[in-house]
Amino acid sequence: MSDLNNHIVIRQIDTGNYQSIWQSMQSFTDNRDDSVIDELWIVEHDPVFTQGQAGKEEHLLNTGDIPVVKVDRGGQVTYHGPGQLVVYLLINLRRKKIGVRDLVTIIEQAIVDTLGEFGIKAYAKKDAPGVYIDEKKVASLGLRVRRGCSFHGLALNIDMDLTPFLRINPCGYAGLEMVQTSQVSGPKTIQEAATPLTEKLAIALGASNIDYQQGLPDLMLTEKRAV
Repeated sequence: MSDLNNHIVIRQIDTGNYQSIWQSMQSFTDNRDDSVIDELWIVEHDPVFTQGQAGKEEHLLNTGDIPVVKVDRGGQVTYHGPGQLVVYLLINLRRKKIGVRDLVTIIEQAIVDTLGEFGIKAYAKKDAPGVYIDEKKVASLGLRVRRGCSFHGLALNIDMDLTPFLRINPCGYAGLEMVQTSQVSGPKTIQEAATPLTEKLAIALGASNIDYQQGLPDLMLTEKRAV
């Protein structure tokens, strides 16, 4: 068990279709057992608004031609689109003996430390999960825990069209301004941010053995075993 805690897979996902990746996260989580290694998935989504379990319709102002998907993560409504780094954390929290609040802190600190390497002073807030620069939000968080395992994760704005955020109240906050790293002399590409961020997450999660893979996992490998 301890050996598994030292391992993690960092997976580059090629498809940007939100619903197919969401379904894959659910399948991975539902079918995994304690023999399955934790994974981080690096994704760049096609344009989509996602509405968390606490999401209220009033925060969808003018979604227009961008689809809205109601999902099973915590939080309110947010936007995903090209130029935004999304990292999904499929972590066996029970095996690692950490709680959801611990995971949130790990994610926020990894983002802050990554941006710090670029000379950006970013910070987290106790009352509003995510990461901020000069009171503008640069990264959003949303998690779900099922059977002691997490899925969903973080979204870090890199170099994207931020105008769709004006069609919603981001994270349920009217007038919340968004910012992206390319505007503040930070990473200008997904990979420039993804490499240091995922490595920091892996280390913070206690993994010293990282396996880099491409594409969605073969979910047949993690089917429930017959009892």
